[in-house]
Amino acid sequence: MKRSKLQIAVSVEHAAWKTRWPTFKRDIAALLRSAAIRHDLSAATAGVVSIVLTNDQALAQLNRQFRGKNRPTNVLSFPDAIEPLGGIAVAYQTVLREAVEQDKRFVNHAKHMILHGFLHLLGHDHIIKRDARLMEGIEIAILRDLGIPNPYLIEKSSA
Repeated sequence: MKRSKLQIAVSVEHAAWKTRWPTFKRDIAALLRSAAIRHDLSAATAGVVSIVLTNDQALAQLNRQFRGKNRPTNVLSFPDAIEPLGGIAVAYQTVLREAVEQDKRFVNHAKHMILHGFLHLLGHDHIIKRDARLMEGIEIAILRDLGIPNPYLIEKSSA
């Protein structure tokens, strides 16, 4: 099995993350290392990725500043010109709301959002339908390897 030269830094700016996901540091490291090793992304993952677990207010500010959208979003990725990878910011309230709306476990949805951001740092995108299918397929496979159901199958009750 290949070893990834991936370095992971996780910081928490919103305390609710620690309460709802006490094993976040270990889980995030396992998620990203698994993604790099199991899916042969290791050559592209030499470097540092910084994960910031924050809130809707911070993501709304970043979304406004960098994307011109005046609202929070679940995850944003920021490539770094100096460091080979970059950073990922994740909004607690949005991830929690989406998990509830989509009847998903919070931790599973948070892992999906972090993986999604990580794949963006590796150059994947979902603007073009073909690229979206490829990116989603990679996400589904990595999450399946970790015992997480397909995040794109949202089953809502018909009530």
